[in-house]
Amino acid sequence: MPTTTWNRHHILSLADFTTTEYDTVLQTAASFQEVLSRRTKKVPTLQGQVVANLFFEPSTRTRSSFEIAAKRLSADTLNFAAATSSMTKGETILDTAKTYLAMGTDIMVVRHREAGVPNAIAAEMDRLGVRVSVLNAGDGQHEHPSQALLDLFTICTLIDPDHPRLDLLKGKKIAIVGDILHSRVVRSNIWSLIASGAEVHLAAPPTLLPKLFAEYISEQVGQKEQEAAGDKLILSSPTPHYPLSPEGAPPSPLPTPQLFLHWQLEPALQNADFVMTLRLQKERMTAHLLPSLREYHQLFGITRTKLQLCKPNVKVLHPGPVNRGVEISSDLMDDPEFSLIQSQVTSGVAVRMALLYLIGSGKV
Repeated sequence: MPTTTWNRHHILSLADFTTTEYDTVLQTAASFQEVLSRRTKKVPTLQGQVVANLFFEPSTRTRSSFEIAAKRLSADTLNFAAATSSMTKGETILDTAKTYLAMGTDIMVVRHREAGVPNAIAAEMDRLGVRVSVLNAGDGQHEHPSQALLDLFTICTLIDPDHPRLDLLKGKKIAIVGDILHSRVVRSNIWSLIASGAEVHLAAPPTLLPKLFAEYISEQVGQKEQEAAGDKLILSSPTPHYPLSPEGAPPSPLPTPQLFLHWQLEPALQNADFVMTLRLQKERMTAHLLPSLREYHQLFGITRTKLQLCKPNVKVLHPGPVNRGVEISSDLMDDPEFSLIQSQVTSGVAVRMALLYLIGSGKV
């Protein structure tokens, strides 16, 4: 295991993660990936601790991988389901969290459809003066830190399996395509990829990549740049396939060559090293944002033909679940020559073991 001291009590966002913290997560996850390859896959690291998975929203990959990660670390697990809980009788979220606290929970893994719920629970735990850590497993349209970290780990271990580290992505071109507007994953990915020095290209129709998103990102990155010197942000807006919204195109380029916005797919894919495609989150869409799924796939769906614009050894990622034939063609999704989707799922266990270990080992 890395010997670097870990001082972060909660993991709620990647916005303030340091390079050292990223590298610590990556190297710790690599150690656990080696453990998971053994016949005996369990270690006693968190023996005696309780990890509560408080999922107020449906999940398959994230919930299951956190559960198995906790069990591989020998922790006891509690799984919460909102539909069968006392919340149906009127209990509040904070009261639910305090109920699990009273049962001896040490780490709370929280997912909720509303942004800020994990932060609110973490603030309440801190107010109570208890040593309970909160890990954000996805909150509304805010962030999904563990997904972005497993994406990072998947890419870095592909480049250097023995020594994954952040600087391996410096100068790499990474295209992120799809429902940018509703994605908490992309908001975490932007922080981690910008920190790595990668060149990040976001591509979607204007309804899923609006002007307000461009302004939000430039504001957030600008605030972070005031705190630490480094590469800056650029916003690029080629002529879109779809008509411009009444408010017009995204703002003029800012002085930073690292983050680009496109309303066309082709410039984002041109010479890309990696392509991340995102699910259309129809359950979050409250307006008619797309003409049809067929037209979306024609313009923004990832296929073998469109990958010809990328580097010859390009790899494709998707956080899942996948709408086959919409965000990505079914044959491409299952092709191990291009697809890293199953590797992402496998990486998720090692990365979540690393996160639980890092925030939980100091409690023993």
